[in-house]
Amino acid sequence: MKKEIKNAAIAGIIIIIAIAGVAEYFFSLEKPGANDNSALTQPISENVSSSDEAKYPLAPALTGISGYINTTPEALKDSMKNKVVLYDFWTYSCINCLRTLPFLEEWNSKYADKGLLIVGIHSPEFEFEKNIDNVRMAVQKYNITYPVVLDSDHQTWDAFGNMYWPAEYITDYQGHIRHVHFGEGDYDQTEKAIQTLLDERSKSLGLGIDANMSLVSLQPHQFSDQQTPELYFGYEFAAGRNYLGNPEGFHPNLTVTYSLPQNLATDHFYLEGDWQNLADSMKASSQNAEIVLPYYARDVHIVATGPGVDVQVSLDGKPLPPDEAGQDVQNGTAHISENRLYTLVSAPTAGPHTLTLLAKKGFQIYTFTFG
Repeated sequence: MKKEIKNAAIAGIIIIIAIAGVAEYFFSLEKPGANDNSALTQPISENVSSSDEAKYPLAPALTGISGYINTTPEALKDSMKNKVVLYDFWTYSCINCLRTLPFLEEWNSKYADKGLLIVGIHSPEFEFEKNIDNVRMAVQKYNITYPVVLDSDHQTWDAFGNMYWPAEYITDYQGHIRHVHFGEGDYDQTEKAIQTLLDERSKSLGLGIDANMSLVSLQPHQFSDQQTPELYFGYEFAAGRNYLGNPEGFHPNLTVTYSLPQNLATDHFYLEGDWQNLADSMKASSQNAEIVLPYYARDVHIVATGPGVDVQVSLDGKPLPPDEAGQDVQNGTAHISENRLYTLVSAPTAGPHTLTLLAKKGFQIYTFTFG
């Protein structure tokens, strides 16, 4: 997931990498229309002497933090001393971030007593993600036990020059950034970097701790060769990546009556009924408002909310089969209440389909994401 509304330049990171003398391995960074498994990785340099460590930049201080979960400001500051720190930039409605969380929790369980500290930096994409109660709900839901800080104004995000969710920055015990990874995947490489830095720490501090263990055995998400890109409903978020297929188009801050056109294009969403156009979302203003989406993917997720509204989900003009229903769909219906990500479709294989959502007044949708 790419945060395009921020203009922090990636060039700064590239310069840092060049100064450090670390090999660069570039993969396709996620852009509108690209798959969500894209990543940029900066592998760790092995056998780096203490005199060489000064060549690596120090991690910026946590700046503009508006809230703390699983820690306090004082406890976090104290716990970071002489630790290998993994900073994970995430936001709780991002499916890419959520699929990374199990690996982070496994690493926390395996290496916390060996000198690793994971700090989740929650940098929101949508306004509702700034609410600490919503973030607490997500931390509890996903069983996150390591410290999480709220970077609601993206001050720490900007200090790191970050541009992506998720993003991992790992420092050695002296605070130098030694490994960077953007996006999902390459978990083995990241864990090996953790082990190397923990061993360096142990040797330098004379601790006698061995972090060379077997790697976690979790199965990473398997991506298909073809996939519909993320689709945004907010008129500000859709700028430059407009996939609204109705000829009526966007009308900022107005309620528009939409009608389904005769021909529907894949990777575009279509509306029927009255919909209020908001900066970050659309809100159903009539009963039985409809969304039709021709797509290609395996899994379909939405970021949505509503005052306890039910959304009927159908696939290819038929009731959603139970074996393809996502975890948030029961008997063909998704109950929408909390501000969060909902999984509607979870099919065994990727393929072309048409999804139809029939929603009541008050249903609010921010984005479609896929897997």
